[in-house]
Amino acid sequence: MRVGLFGGSFNPAHEGHAHVAETAMQRLRLDRVIWLVSPQNPLKPSHETADLADRIAGVRAFARGRNMIVADAETRFGSRYTIDTLRALKGRFPGVKFVWVMGADSLATFHRWRGWTQIMREAPVAVVSRPWISLRSRFSPAARRFRAARWPSGRAAGLPGASAPAWVFLRGPLNFQSSTALRERVRRSRP
Repeated sequence: MRVGLFGGSFNPAHEGHAHVAETAMQRLRLDRVIWLVSPQNPLKPSHETADLADRIAGVRAFARGRNMIVADAETRFGSRYTIDTLRALKGRFPGVKFVWVMGADSLATFHRWRGWTQIMREAPVAVVSRPWISLRSRFSPAARRFRAARWPSGRAAGLPGASAPAWVFLRGPLNFQSSTALRERVRRSRP
């Protein structure tokens, strides 16, 4: 089984997230994409993060199709960091070929994540282009550090069976929605 792990705050979930998940599903020929809704991103202020149940409900509206699964694995495992969640899932499902999936906006700041180099060595990583950040993300500290492990996008379908470190940057049509812009729009509309 080939499974993409798409983690995030999804605060709120939007069509851009669905675009990332669907692009990864198609280009990597995944059997499933699991949306891992983080209880609290350690790099973001908790007062700006909506309730976990609300964010999970929001993700369900965008995780379309039976091969898109919504999970609160970090809450269930009691893990706070992606590296711990990834290792727990690999330990529970040793026969599954996992790929970490992220938007290019996450790659731009990936070097701030706890254990980011270990994540790159634990599972192949697929990065899906996002507006305004794709170029900067391809020159990020993570992209530079692991440049020798980057695969050509034409070989993306083979990534789930690859030994880590291995990563691919998937270009394609861009979706311009962002959680930051949606939160700002809500803030402006309040009296």
